Amino acid sequence: MKKILVDTNALRKVSEDYEPILEKFNDSDVILLSPIVIGELIYGYKKGNREAKNKKFLESFIEENNIEVLKISQETAEIYANFRYQLGKKGKPIPSNDIWIAAQAMENGAVLVTYDQHFSEIPGLRVWGE
Repeated sequence: MKKILVDTNALRKVSEDYEPILEKFNDSDVILLSPIVIGELIYGYKKGNREAKNKKFLESFIEENNIEVLKISQETAEIYANFRYQLGKKGKPIPSNDIWIAAQAMENGAVLVTYDQHFSEIPGLRVWGE
């Protein structure tokens, strides 16, 4: 089963009908979304001038694509703590929200679809990018 977890920057490209992302979605059996990603998107919408339109797109996108919105579990927290500790020891910190997103991808055995290169610093995380 092909599972993907979609990062914030990749989901933004979906709204632009970016073909490589749409192909990745079509090739996946399960599409996961972190509440952290949803929060980042809504925050961005609030800063713009099309908040209502963007939120409507997000809601319909989740519904139309049968996307599973994940919950943050104790296991997520454990993985997050381990990743953050390992990155700190390596002197390679990345944004905290991204560590949570990576933890959820790892917990669920999903490939993280992202355009952020810093995710490559996390050992064992499967990352898709162009």
